Amino acid sequence: MKVIICGATGRMGQAILSLLEQEKDMTLGAALENKGHAAIGKNAGQWAGKDQGSGIISDDIKSGLMKGDVIIDFTTPEGTRAVLYEAVLSRKPMVIGTTGFTPEEEKNILTSSKNIPIVISPNMSIGVNVLFRTLSEVATVLGDGYDVEITEMHHRHKKDAPSGTALRMGEVIASARGTTLSQVGRFSRHGIVGVRPVGEISIQSLRGGDVVGEHRVIFAGAGERIDIIHRAHSRDNFAQGALLAARWVVDQPPGLYDMMDVLGLGKTKTKPAKKTKRAGSTKK
Repeated sequence: MKVIICGATGRMGQAILSLLEQEKDMTLGAALENKGHAAIGKNAGQWAGKDQGSGIISDDIKSGLMKGDVIIDFTTPEGTRAVLYEAVLSRKPMVIGTTGFTPEEEKNILTSSKNIPIVISPNMSIGVNVLFRTLSEVATVLGDGYDVEITEMHHRHKKDAPSGTALRMGEVIASARGTTLSQVGRFSRHGIVGVRPVGEISIQSLRGGDVVGEHRVIFAGAGERIDIIHRAHSRDNFAQGALLAARWVVDQPPGLYDMMDVLGLGKTKTKPAKKTKRAGSTKK
């Protein structure tokens, strides 16, 4: 199987290239970057400081897609849109790890999935996707009797906030409670903010240094607190998940999938959560 990597010089692109060289059933079909990038015409591996290269970096999307069987895209929303257009025309399955899409861009991805199979996930880590399932179960049992705080920290170069992973965590918890993140989400506090509303899900973002990724979910109740933390120590786990998704998606019919489908974990629960009486309440 030949893999087309979009965003080949990026942090994730380089991690995927490195792991791809160790795979027996997968090889590099094409390494793509956006027009005007300084790496165009260079060797992808040597660009990252390796002695041996992986493939010549190109900005010709249409030609690049003809050289492989499946696309892995870790670029920008704008870059993904351009690749997606050509992917539909060439009927190439696609794995999307890019985050920060607008509602209109998400709609475009959904429409495109009617023509090609697409796996899209804000986080390709196996551990994080198991965590999504766990959060759904915990939130279903605890209900809104426990306050939820989500914090995420990434390297100083990350452009979007909150992270796609943190947003997905919030969506999973909100869905398990029978609501939506758009209804109960809160993304900043400053000044006299008043008493915390029941059912609120707060997401806060931290940026600094070279942190690969850390997500913490706090369920705070009366007299106890549950902390669930995932720390990524390298990007290899994300890259391995992306390659796993690439292997899986080539055998699927057109449709929109996520890593829960790839891992066979099923969809997270969406039924309303139980109502839990909060401490101090006198309501009967």
